[in-house]
This record gives sequence, structure tokens and C-alpha cells, in this order.
Amino acid sequence: MGLGLKLNLVLLFVFTFGLALFYFLSEPFLEKQAREEVLTRARIMMESAAGTRQYTAREVAPLLTAQMKSTFHPQTVAAYAAMKNFEVMRTNYPDYSYREAALNPTNPAHRAVEWEADIINDFRAFPGKRDVVTYRDTAQGRFAHLSRPIKVEERCLVCHSRWEAAPRSLIVAYGRSNGFGWKRDEIIGAQIVSVPMALALQHAHQTRFFFMKLLAAVFLLLAIPLNILLRAVVLNPIQRMSQIAGDVSMGKSDVPEYAKPGSDEIASLSASFNRMRRTVEEAMKMLGESLKR
Repeated sequence: MGLGLKLNLVLLFVFTFGLALFYFLSEPFLEKQAREEVLTRARIMMESAAGTRQYTAREVAPLLTAQMKSTFHPQTVAAYAAMKNFEVMRTNYPDYSYREAALNPTNPAHRAVEWEADIINDFRAFPGKRDVVTYRDTAQGRFAHLSRPIKVEERCLVCHSRWEAAPRSLIVAYGRSNGFGWKRDEIIGAQIVSVPMALALQHAHQTRFFFMKLLAAVFLLLAIPLNILLRAVVLNPIQRMSQIAGDVSMGKSDVPEYAKPGSDEIASLSASFNRMRRTVEEAMKMLGESLKR
């Protein structure tokens, strides 16, 4: 096995080890970046929903309060407005979803399922929490959920304190079994924005493989000139000196000396080799003259 091949095998081993190390060390970093990307999108959508809720409660609901006695208008409900607004946004983000889940909702369609109830109960146990981030694997892939608590405000009690005090139109629309008995400052539900992780994780994998290809390109850019330099500076001079040594050992005396220009180690070796050759040739001549006598 030649010196060049040995060096290339060492370089290949170092490159392979470094590439594997990069692959495993970059995984948690890139996945963290993917999670942050997803949560940034979720927070933007959550703020949009919160803005819609505030606008509905402050601007729209007061305009329709008088009509609520005879006709129930869901447009006055902040949760309804926020979810309708999100449905428009889903035109461009079909995999995203927004829910206002509650333990005791007026509309049974908004009743929390098991995992949503766990989030709401966590908010009830720790009222100081502003938001919670959870991850869940589904048949559609892994999802990130950003959740915020829904706290009962004074204006909520107009419809949700006792069913006797609620507008008749609300009772007609939903009955009197659900959505009552709320208390001020009680956490009764959660806003939940669900964002798929698949695209962000795909981008993370693409970034990882891009940098791995970049590292491979850098390795080739280093290995090719290094091999050229190794052959020109080390291997060719050594092969030339080896050939001269072989010719001299076969008794050839007309072989020219090899003198490598420069002041590096190979140049010093060639100078020492030439001195040794001259010494050997002189010793052989002296030995030959002695034998003639």
C-alpha cells in the first residue's frame, strides 16, 4: 500500500467521522430551529385570533345587544368571530387549525376532547401561566399546539352566569343544559392553535443535507490539491531517488544525481542521498583498486 493511498484512507476516515459527527450533533439544533419556526407562526395566528376577539367584544357585540333578546346573533360571540376569521386564513394554511375548547361550552361542538381538557385543567391548576406549548403525534403527522387560557370576564356573565338570566334567544338556540354556571376570573377553556411540524422538519432535514453536501465539496476541494502537492513534493522525489538507488545497486555508474531544489526536508534528504552515493562510489573504487593489488 503506497503512501498516497494511506494518506487518502486517513483523510477519508477523518471526513466520514466528521460528517457522521455533524449529522448527529446538528439534529437537535436544527429540530430546535424547526420548533421555533413553527411556534413563531402559531403565535402570529394566536395574536390574530386575540385581536378578532377583542374587536368583536368591544365593537360588534354592543351594536347587537338589543337584538339578542329576540334573535341570537353568533357574530356577537368573540369565540365565533375568532374561529370564522381563522377559517378564512386556512385558505392558505389548510393544515393549520384553531379551536376554542371549553369544559362546559354553550355549543357542544366546542367541548374539549381529552387532550384539550388536559391543557385546560393545567391552566386551572396553574392560573399564572400565559401560554403552553405541547406536541402531539397524529395520523397526519406531528403537530405543535400553542394554547392560551380563556378566562371569564364580566361581560361573559350576561349570558353564562345562570340560564334564567341569559337572553331567551340563546336558550332557544342551544338549550339550558350547557354553558352556564361560569364564575368571574374562572378559567373555562383554552384557545388552541395547531400547526403541523412536517414542513418545518423537512426544511431542517434539507438544511442538514445541504451542509453535508457542502462539507463533501470542501473535502474534495482540499483532497485534490493536497494529493497533487503530495505527489509533486514528496512522492515523485522519493520515487526518483528510489530508482537511482536501484540503478546504483545494479552497478550503473553513469546515473545522474538527483538534486531537488529548495530547502525543505525532501531537498535535504536528496542532498544527503547524493553525498551517500558519492561516498559509496568512492568506497567501491578504493575496494576495487585494493583487489587489483
